[in-house]
Amino acid sequence: MKPAAGVKDRERSLKRKMVLRNWDLYLLILPTIAFFIIFKYAPMYGVQIAFRDFIPSEGIWGSEWVGWDNFNRFFSSPYFKSSLWNTIALSFLNQFINFPFPIILALLLNQCETRWYQKTVQTVSYAPYFISVVVMVGLLNFFLSPVSGPINAIIKALGGNAVNFMGEPGLFKWIYVFSDTWQNSGYNAVIYIAALAGISPEYYEAAMVDGATKFKRMLYIDIPFLMPTICVLFILGAGRIMSMGFEKAFLMQNSLNLEKSEIIATLVYKYGMIQSDFGLSTAVSLFNTVVNLIFIVAVNWITGKLSGGENSLW
Repeated sequence: MKPAAGVKDRERSLKRKMVLRNWDLYLLILPTIAFFIIFKYAPMYGVQIAFRDFIPSEGIWGSEWVGWDNFNRFFSSPYFKSSLWNTIALSFLNQFINFPFPIILALLLNQCETRWYQKTVQTVSYAPYFISVVVMVGLLNFFLSPVSGPINAIIKALGGNAVNFMGEPGLFKWIYVFSDTWQNSGYNAVIYIAALAGISPEYYEAAMVDGATKFKRMLYIDIPFLMPTICVLFILGAGRIMSMGFEKAFLMQNSLNLEKSEIIATLVYKYGMIQSDFGLSTAVSLFNTVVNLIFIVAVNWITGKLSGGENSLW
């Protein structure tokens, strides 16, 4: 027992010396640790609002504990099934279209031999990212307006009838997704372009000597090198399946497209900020978070199994 105790004492002594030797590095980490404790972990205290009939004047502990009542109210609500389905359908469509598009854009730009053209395309595709969501929805309302919109002006000139794009429930998800494609694809492609920049030119030279075409170089060099990055971003994207952007959906929402535009994020806002039902709002948000957690754990497990544990987060 004594030798084992002596080994543990020496390990503690070495760790203490290492901390003292690198005290400045640990000091640099402190603000980050403090940020996560204050703004990420401390607010978790408020999760219990989901299980209380929360009254702001009474405080959290003064409000009555109601258990699962808020969740039962949400699950029995007429908006539960529709909002859940709208959120999942919109998110999966968004992932299906907008996840591979930046990868394709990065692969094509990487194979472009004319540098000025490559930089121009990259800049033009990157610029829309800096447009705010409010401005983006304003542009959509202008271009798709059935009265004065340029798109409907073209349709009328071709002999067609004006279409109220923003009022058609069936068109909501397509407008949402493709406007997101235009706005964010250039920005999302930057990560893949950076990963491709780390590939040694020797691989391309050897492939060209063997007569490989650009398509085969993408298939056998670029994509295998990108696969770890693709897997990590795919897993992180799975954790946001239920977290569709509230601002854009809410701004695009109107009484005509409400049946398809009402998602969980907009319900949280309406329950909490408009109806002041903070307990129900927190319960809906907590349900959303739990589903996201299940998705990210499941996708991480599947990715780890398929890649032999190489491309999973944990």
